[in-house]
This record gives sequence, C-alpha cells and structure tokens, in this order.
Amino acid sequence: MKVNTRTIAIFIILLMVTLVPGFATANVDVQNVRAWLAPDNTRLVFDISAPVEHRIFMLESPDRVVIDVRNARLKTEFDHLALADSPVSSIRHSHSDGTLRIVLDLKANVNPKSFDLPPNDQFGHRLVIDLETPANSLAASTSVVTPVNTVATSTTTNSANEVSTPVATATPPANGKGNLRDIIVAIDAGHGGEDPGAIGPNGTREKDVVLAIARELKRLIDAEQGYQAVLIRNGDYFVSLRNRVLRARQANADLFVSIHADGWKTPTARGASIWVLSERGASSEMGRWLASRENSADLIGGVGNVSLEDKDEVLASVLLDMSMTASRTGSREVANIIHSNVSQFARMHKPNVEMANFAVLRAPDVPSILIETGFITNPQEEAQLRTSAYQQRMARAILQGIQDYFWQKPPDMTWIAWRKTQGGAVAGGNRTHRVQPGDTLSVIAVRNGVSVSALRAANQINGDQIRVGQVLRIPAG
Repeated sequence: MKVNTRTIAIFIILLMVTLVPGFATANVDVQNVRAWLAPDNTRLVFDISAPVEHRIFMLESPDRVVIDVRNARLKTEFDHLALADSPVSSIRHSHSDGTLRIVLDLKANVNPKSFDLPPNDQFGHRLVIDLETPANSLAASTSVVTPVNTVATSTTTNSANEVSTPVATATPPANGKGNLRDIIVAIDAGHGGEDPGAIGPNGTREKDVVLAIARELKRLIDAEQGYQAVLIRNGDYFVSLRNRVLRARQANADLFVSIHADGWKTPTARGASIWVLSERGASSEMGRWLASRENSADLIGGVGNVSLEDKDEVLASVLLDMSMTASRTGSREVANIIHSNVSQFARMHKPNVEMANFAVLRAPDVPSILIETGFITNPQEEAQLRTSAYQQRMARAILQGIQDYFWQKPPDMTWIAWRKTQGGAVAGGNRTHRVQPGDTLSVIAVRNGVSVSALRAANQINGDQIRVGQVLRIPAG
C-alpha cells in the first residue's frame, strides 16, 4: 500500500502539538488588567481570551510573587495601574517557551491566592490574583480607599473618605455617671470591585448606589449621640460574604444592615423590600458554626460572651440556639419597623418583610437585615436611586427604624439604655407609638399632646391613612 508522505508529516506535527509541552504557539491573550485596592487586600484581575493553566508561587531576596501562565501572551500594559498604595512596587513580565511569566515585586508581606472567573454579562474569562495583606504589614493599608465613581450623593464628610475602623468606644452620659458604650451599627454596601451588582438600563451600577446610601446612613447615625456606624466596605472593592459577617462581629456590632438594589430579567419588576434570614437558612448555619470549634470562642455575644470551647455538644447546641433565636427575633422586629418607614414614601415589592437564605444574614449573634432599596433594572426606580434626594430619604427611613428599635430594646450598658432609664425621649427628641386597632392620627395626636400636622410631618404621611402595627414617631410637643 502506498503511503502519502504529506499525510504522515501532518500527523506527526499534530502529534507533537498535542504531546510536547511548549511546542504549541501561544493561543490565549491577556487582554487587560484591572486593580482593586481594599484596606486588607489588593486584587488584580486579568482579562483573558480563554481559560488558562497557571501556577502562582513566591520567591525571596527580593520578595516577589510569580504567576506563570501557559500558552499565553501579553496584549496589554501595566502602566495604567494605580498601585502606589498597594503592597506591589512594580510589575514586570517575560516569555519563555510559550509561558508568560508575570512578576509582582513586593514592598510588604502578602498571602497570594489565585482563581478563575467564568464570563458574565460584563466580562469574559478572567484570572484573579488576590494579595491579602497581613495586619500591620502595610502601614498605608489603614487609610487606603479606591476612589469610586458614585452616582449623585450629598455625603461630603470626611467619614466617607476614610476606611472604617471598628472601635466600640464609650460615650459618657451627660451627667457623668459611669462610662457607657455606643450602639454599633455595621452597614454593608453590597457588591463592589469586580462585582458591580445589578445594572440599570442606563448603566447605573448597584455597587455605586448602595455605597452612596451606606455613606449617607453612616453620616446620619454618627450624628446621633449614643450611636456609632461602621462601614463594612468604604470603597470600590470586593469583600466576600463571609468576611462581611466576620467584620461586623469583629466590630461587636449590635445590628448588621446590608444595603442592596434589586435586579430582574424584565424592567417591569419594581418595589423596595426588607429581608431577614429564613428558618431553613438559620438551621443549616447553626450546624456549620458548631462544627467549627476554632471559631467559637466569642460566638455568643448575646448570652454574656459565653465560649463554646469547653462545652459539650448538647450544651453548646442549646446556647447557640438561644443566641440565634434572640438574633432572629431582633432581626424581624427591626425589619418590620424599617419596612413600615420605607413604605411611607416608596413602593414596596411585598406588603410584609420577606425571608431568604442570604449568606450575609447568617451571623448567629447579631440581628441582621437586608434592604433592597428598589429595582435598579426598572427605569423609573433606577432614576430615583440615582438621586441624592431619594438616597437621603432612604437613609433617614433606615435610621429612624434603627432608633425606634433600639429605644424599645436598648442593649445593656449603652448610653441609649441609660438615657431611657432617665426618662429621656428616643434619639432625636421623639417618642414612638405602635398603631393599635381603632387608632386614628387625631386620637394619637391628642394622647401625646401634639398636632396632627406635626405628626404627619414627623412620619412623612400624606393624608390620614395609617396601618395597625405601624410605628409612628411622636415629635416633641
């Protein structure tokens, strides 16, 4: 049989391309790179034309991180990256046998990690390099904030331009009796960095809107005596869901508020909503926490900071269940108040507080709620969410709900608890009244010695309609 030499040659070439490392030409392009700077982490995101094989390792003298990407070529530059406040002093690269080597020269200690991200609506394939900065390794990390192109917001205070440092400092009461602590509210602006969240039809990004609302809420809370707000995210960077919860617990937060803007496949969906953790979500989380004994030392802040380390399984389960039950009860109560407040000026997606298995609501010892401020995919609500007026109104409604809740149930040894025992009024000079069957605005006004018009103004009510269970703020007479 006659053998075609050309066929044999093609076969041999194909075999070598398949089997011999480095024989194949580079077939993946590194098209672009972005950097996201967080207080304790620097993230580099490489846009690539297809999935790649890579390895990452560290070398010393000098310290550097090395990323080898097989069968790849660099089609971008690094000059545009703003890395002055990062642990990276410079970036260089080289090619050898089809492998692209990227070297990150370091000026501080890091813990490098890498992973791939699949395509989404905004980006294609990506290779992510996370450089976690150990505490105190980079002095600048305590003041680094990546500028964010937010939508309109009135927040111009210095607190919006600094990384929040969780400090539960005490506020002495006005008469000097002892040293009482502030109520700590952890405010979590959803998404960030490589994760824009939902995107409106006009390009408004959820991560920008919710950060603007979070900063405004922090400004309002910090202005109230006896309260302190902590921002989980105060720049355009990503914080993992678990770390958001962890940061709230590390701040000894009395309440965790996660702020989002909803998105849906069609533009017709609309309305704000308030969420708490579902029973199913709480049950599965309890099992996870009990299995992680190393993380259980200060788990139950709600029952006297009891540690689970020296408890048997049954007792640990009982103590944890008590803490989670108290947290879930508090979550529902504050959520109901805020739902009532927001419904005074915004359309609500549902008439009641909703429940779901959100990861950021799983702290077993911190009451936690998630607020969807509206559907950013709805053109009308997107336009609202962009305005500073709506952002401020949403922040004020949340603040009033927080104040009303903690006036009803102030934590021990706080300035608010002391103020209540002295016969003071709820923060801001207001009292509250929960609407009962048969109540009308005029009846409530007469009972509390205020005018109906003042009552309407304090609660942003147009007309005379109120609902049973609604919490009204009673202005000073």
